[in-house]
Amino acid sequence: MFSKIRKFFGPKKLAEGNKIVVNCEKLETRVALLENGSLEEYTVERANDDNIVGSVFKGIIRNIEPGLSAMFVDIGLEKNAFLHFWDAIPEALDSGLEEIQRGKGGKGGGGGNQGRGGKGKPRKGRIQSKDIPNLYPVGSEVLVQVTKGPIGTKGPRITTNISLPGRYMVLMPRNDQLGISRKIEDPKERARLRKIMSEKLTVPEKMGVILRTVSSGQKVRYFVRDLAILVDEWREVEEKAASCKAPACVFQEPDLIERTVRDFLTDEIDEVLCDDEKEADRMKDLIGVISRRSRNRIQYFQTNTPIFEKLGIQRQIDNAFFRQVWLPSGGYLVIDETEALIAIDVNTGRAKTKDKMILQTNIEAAEEVARQLRLRNIGGLIVVDLIDMKARRDQMTVYKVMREGLKNDKAKTHVLQISQLGLMEMTRQRLHESLNITVNEPCHYCQGRGLVKSAESMSVELQRRINGTLAKSENQGRELLVVVHPDVMERLRTNDGELFVELERRHNARLTFRSDASYYREQVVIADAKTQKEIRE
Repeated sequence: MFSKIRKFFGPKKLAEGNKIVVNCEKLETRVALLENGSLEEYTVERANDDNIVGSVFKGIIRNIEPGLSAMFVDIGLEKNAFLHFWDAIPEALDSGLEEIQRGKGGKGGGGGNQGRGGKGKPRKGRIQSKDIPNLYPVGSEVLVQVTKGPIGTKGPRITTNISLPGRYMVLMPRNDQLGISRKIEDPKERARLRKIMSEKLTVPEKMGVILRTVSSGQKVRYFVRDLAILVDEWREVEEKAASCKAPACVFQEPDLIERTVRDFLTDEIDEVLCDDEKEADRMKDLIGVISRRSRNRIQYFQTNTPIFEKLGIQRQIDNAFFRQVWLPSGGYLVIDETEALIAIDVNTGRAKTKDKMILQTNIEAAEEVARQLRLRNIGGLIVVDLIDMKARRDQMTVYKVMREGLKNDKAKTHVLQISQLGLMEMTRQRLHESLNITVNEPCHYCQGRGLVKSAESMSVELQRRINGTLAKSENQGRELLVVVHPDVMERLRTNDGELFVELERRHNARLTFRSDASYYREQVVIADAKTQKEIRE
């Protein structure tokens, strides 16, 4: 949660605190997470969307590419899924967790790479990447889980390291590690959880468990109940996988409502508002299995006005798609999303350029960037061009603010310190398309460029095109009708009229111009004036 509480303007001001607002409609379901009235996360799921991230499939190895160290697996989708050799080694789990040894009174191992030996390499005697083609020959069947959905032209990415998330823990049925999320930093709490895992939980052989961040401060009975549910869930997956023919889905990731209850309805959430009574009751039933007390936080919000408009959330959602985002000090961000990376430029704008103001603007920018990444669901390589700061101390202050802002981000992030060029480079796990790509599509007119040609440029192109058309022998002496956008017509009338008269003289032709307000700037039609038939290049 950010240190600075932002001002919130809307038709109705929400009370301070953290809230989840759920909007259920026929075609889509929307979930908004608000922290003190500020929209921090926004998720959309449409009726015809198939969310496959987290789903488990029984697939068939179609081909192996040793050069890529990868296999392509048919899981029943349009594109084969990508399985890297490293993701096909069950022992190669880079969980970023502290390993807990079974029956050792809570004495944890070292870092999260205890399942590996050396620097990310399997320990001696374990499966090596070079062994994968022999273990998984073409045509063999394999049980995999989708870790990254199809993005653009790329197919989904999968792994054999299957994990089933629950309320307080994640079950790893193919890995015997026991671990605690490193986001739980309190040493006493970590010691308590280690003791619970090693002494109180009966985890089946050859299975592992990760305690999630939300498990901090919870009682043992919640973990026991959660573990039982997840083990039963895995048994059902195994039974279905044994009885069905590949390729097939053997476990479907829950819908947005259920994922919201599982992942977001924590003790930090003060209230949940839902505009659909049936879905509100379903949420109560889902959370009631684990925590009856939490049922009281879920409320059916009845309103004739759309709930997002009623609570002023829609305005914040609309602002999320703006390229320019203003900061409280008067500075602003410019966010450009490309296929390769996300470029974020920080500008002083109306802010004064004194050293203290520059630092303040960069601090606000760091907070806002962390928020925008979550809100827009931006992932991949991200470069933030900050305002230049001379003092290394100021640079470290901004870096720490960014690290703090990303703590609540459920996606994995990695941030580097500010470079000599004033750039902050970072990566953020990308599991789905960004919010911008999910909701929008490329403009039919500009083809996604975000720009259209100027009237002067159109005049130049039009002269070139008419000259080429009239240069053909069959068009010599012909009368042409040229239809253009009114802006282009104004340019021709006021600046370039003589140039087109010269074209008429050169080719012994006649040109008639007409404007059409329904045309877009770059649209031009050249037709035969008598037959009205368009002349195509």
